[in-house]
Amino acid sequence: MAVSIARTGDQMLRALQALANPHRLRIVAALRSRGRNYVSQARAGRGISRPLLHLHLQKLEEAGLVTSKLELSGDGKALNFFEATDFSFELRPTAIAAAVKSLSIQSSKSD
Repeated sequence: MAVSIARTGDQMLRALQALANPHRLRIVAALRSRGRNYVSQARAGRGISRPLLHLHLQKLEEAGLVTSKLELSGDGKALNFFEATDFSFELRPTAIAAAVKSLSIQSSKSD
């Protein structure tokens, strides 16, 4: 069962901002199709640096779109495994109108 990640305006905005990047869309798709993975494995074949991939994963995690879990490998290395959450949110005018009522994030001058 999918968990609604956009119960408030702030949550909806974080999810939309996270998904507005093509790298992040590809990361979510890869984690969903291939299952959980750690940063070095997830980076293979993506043409993206490890630090940049980690930054994208962090943004996705902050938005509730992925989760991470630190585990020790057999040889004692700490591996941070990421997995796509089973999320959903409604993006309809009525849902947006309801979310705006709880929005606490102020818009910037460039908006």
